[in-house]
Order: sequence, then C-alpha cells, then structure tokens
Amino acid sequence: MDPESSAPCGLAKSAAVKLSEMSAKTKQLGTAMKDPHQQRRIILVIVCVALLLDNMLYMVIVPIIPDYLADLESEQSEHVHIVLHPNNTQNPTPKSAAKNNNLDIQIGVLFASKAIVQLIVNPISGTFIDRVGYDIPLLIGLMVMFVSTCIFAFAENYATLFIARSLQGLGSAFADTSGLAMIADKYTEEAERSRALGIALAFISFGSLVAPPFGGILYEFAGKRVPFIVLACICLADGFLLLTVIRPLTNRTRENMPVGPPIYKLMMDPYIAVVAGALTVCNIPLAFLEPTIASWMETTMHSSQWEMGLTWLPAFFPHVFGVYITVRLAAKNPNLQWFYGALGMVIIGASSCTVPACKTFGQLIAPLCGICFGIALVDTALLPTLAFLVDVRHVSVYGSVYAIADISYSVAYAMGPIVAGQIVHNLGFVQLNLGMGLINVLYAPALLMLRNVCQMKPSYSERDTLLEDGPQGLYDTIRMEERRGKKKNCVNVDGNGVDAWSGVQRSMSEESFGNDFT
Repeated sequence: MDPESSAPCGLAKSAAVKLSEMSAKTKQLGTAMKDPHQQRRIILVIVCVALLLDNMLYMVIVPIIPDYLADLESEQSEHVHIVLHPNNTQNPTPKSAAKNNNLDIQIGVLFASKAIVQLIVNPISGTFIDRVGYDIPLLIGLMVMFVSTCIFAFAENYATLFIARSLQGLGSAFADTSGLAMIADKYTEEAERSRALGIALAFISFGSLVAPPFGGILYEFAGKRVPFIVLACICLADGFLLLTVIRPLTNRTRENMPVGPPIYKLMMDPYIAVVAGALTVCNIPLAFLEPTIASWMETTMHSSQWEMGLTWLPAFFPHVFGVYITVRLAAKNPNLQWFYGALGMVIIGASSCTVPACKTFGQLIAPLCGICFGIALVDTALLPTLAFLVDVRHVSVYGSVYAIADISYSVAYAMGPIVAGQIVHNLGFVQLNLGMGLINVLYAPALLMLRNVCQMKPSYSERDTLLEDGPQGLYDTIRMEERRGKKKNCVNVDGNGVDAWSGVQRSMSEESFGNDFT
C-alpha cells in the first residue's frame, strides 16, 4: 500500500477511536448524573459555588469602593472648580471634614443596601421557593447576580453602583435561600445534612474572608473591572452547570407535593424564633466590626494598608475548624446542638469584649479568630436545627424557614454599616464591643429552650394547631385520613404527646384508612 494513502486512513481511525472514547465518557457522565448520590454531590457543588460568589461579591467591594468613590468625588470637585473658575489654576480647598463625612455616609448606605433589599425580598422569595421548588429560584438568583456583577464592573457613578448593590441583594434573596433549602431537601439524614450545610458554611466563610485581598490586589494591578468580570464568569459557569445537571426549566418534581406553611406562621413558632434570634445576635459583632475596625486600627495601632486588608484572613482557619468540629460533635451527640450554639455565643461574647484591649496587629488576630470560631459553632449547630424543626413540627418544605435564616443574617448586616459608625462616634469603640459581647452572653441561655428538640417526633397535631387550616388539596386530605386511621390503631404515645406508630401493621392502617375515606 502507498504510504501516502495509508497516512490519512490512520488519522481517520485514530479520530474515530477518540470520538468513540469521548462518546463513552459522555454516556458515563450522563449515567453518573442520573445517580441520586452523584447528583446531590453535584448539587452541593453548585450551591456552594453560588454561596461563594455571593459572599465574594459582598466583600470584594470593601477595598475597592471607598477608594473609587473618593477618586470620583475628587474628579467631580475638580471639574466643578474648573467650570466655575477657568482662570484659577490653584487646587480647590473644600471643607475636608464635611466631605469625608458625606463620603462615609455614601459608603455606609451602599454597603447596607444589599442587606436591606435582601431583608425586604426574603419573605416573598421564601414563599415563592415553597411553591415552585428550589432549582428555578436558584437559577433566577444566579442570573440576577450575574447582571449585578456586570453592572458593578462598568459602573462609573454612585447611582449605578447603588443599583448594582441592590440587585445583588435581590439575587441573594433567591440564591442563598433556595441553595440552603435545596441542601436540606437532598440530605435528609441529620448527620449528612449537618455535614453538607457545614461545607456550605465553609464556602461562605472562604468567600467573605478571601474577597477583600482578592479584590484589593486585582484592583491595584488590573483596575476596577477585572475582579467583577472574574466573578461574573464564575457565576455564568455555575448557571450553565445548574442548567445541565438539574434542568430546572423541565423539572416538575414539585407537582403534587405538600404545601408548606406561610412564613409568618413559621416566625410564630417559638423554637424557630429562638434560632433566628441567635443567628442575628451572633453575627452582630462581625457585621459591626467590618466597617469600623479599619479606622480604629489606623488610629490606635497606626496599622499599614496591608494589615488592614488582611485583618480577617487569619480568621478563616478557625472558622473552618469550628465547622469541622461541630459537625463531628453533632454526629456523636446530636442532642447537644443547643449546647454547641450556646458555647459559640459565649466565645463570641468573650472575644468581642477583648478586641479593644489589643494594642498590636498580632494581638488583634486572637479575638477575631475567636469571633469567627464562635460564629462557626452557632451557624453549624443551628442551621440544621431549622430543617429538623420544620420536619417535626410543620411540613418538610424548607424555602420559608431558610428565608427566615437569611432575614436573620440580613438584619445584622443591614444595621452594621449604618449603626456601627454612629455608635463609635457617639459612645466609642470600646463601648460598642462591650455591648456586642454582653448581648451574646445574655442570649446564650435562651438556647436552653432547644435542649429537648431532638426528642421530638413528627407531630401532626402540632402542625394542624400551628397552621389552623384544613387540608389543602387531595394530597393533604389523603395524608390526614391516613393519620386518622393510624391513630385509631395506635396505643403507644411518646413523651411529646405524639402518636408512636411503631407496632402498627400496614394492613390495619390501610383497612382503617379505607373505612374512614369511604
């Protein structure tokens, strides 16, 4: 055979072999995605990336926006001076105190706008998630976050930055709530759920603590747009992965599923209210210190820019360690979740009180690490408790309850940039930290109310009492008839006054159900 004619044949055969190998790998990937265990791992990755992006976008503006707004304001003042005094080449001398005060107010409002919008939208997003499922709201949240990130990249005035920041709050209200609810829905075992939520919290911490140096370095060497363009590309990739794996636009898994209780009725549940209050109180020190600690460090310690930029980075490691140790302890002693949360609040309180006593950057790292370690204990212990409370006291639909958790975080971070500066100005930095520490220590005993939560069983009578509504649709009607049939054949009652269904044969319950339904 001619060597020249055999060469194309060899290339064609090798190409065909490679195509067949790629086809086989694609089929294996499709089969793996259909496997429930593999699919929920991919879902966990998607949710963690969404939470990472949200928190990076929240914190990446910390080193960028103050400097950028100061440059914008100086350019505008120079432009006005040239227009009004074209023959005067001297630099304008505005009142620096009033100018700095106005800039601080603008920065505080811009930082808080995201949490305020999130606080307003969360009751709506929680109800929407309960009605349509978790995947479509997550896709909506990623789309809105992508748009807001692009606006951040190309914004050139304060109004556009404010719109972008507010849009991010809208996207977070859907992405964060639906992501946490999706994890709780996919991981039904308490140990697995705690582990999965712990991984999500680690990504939240990583995004919050790494974003300031990430944004500061790229802003310094590549300009304002580059950090936001990088985050927008990651957000777009996460959205495509969601469309590929879950296919939310064609998924109809929420049809014929139970309807969850309204969010305001969940807020009236005393156990959920205690958990929500703990989540708010434990995040107040972090939310209030972030906008105030840099100026205090500059005044008290004469810290350099790199020290102020890396203030929170060492705290990432104790936060991850706190998540890890809480997950391990919860797997061994799930009935002590309330204790882990209370211990975390005491650690937060003690650490917050010691912050003003620090005189050097090295001394300051220890209490900040203590605050983040305590927050990890509280969040990792109480976020799974919210899902468990919904399972045993209401209906296993998690959109509204994690909207309540998101509201709890938003309350702290909406107040932080606005209120913290006023407290420092009027009372002082020391009084701010002592007050935050005292609040955490005093709230910790309230978690004693949760000490018997793990002993609860699914209580349908409690659900009917809390909802005060009849059955909603055929699904609830059939389930209530099943319960009535089982109650007639049940003899044992647990410690909460709830029917213990163990020992009831399926045939007896079906027979009783049939008679009642007829």
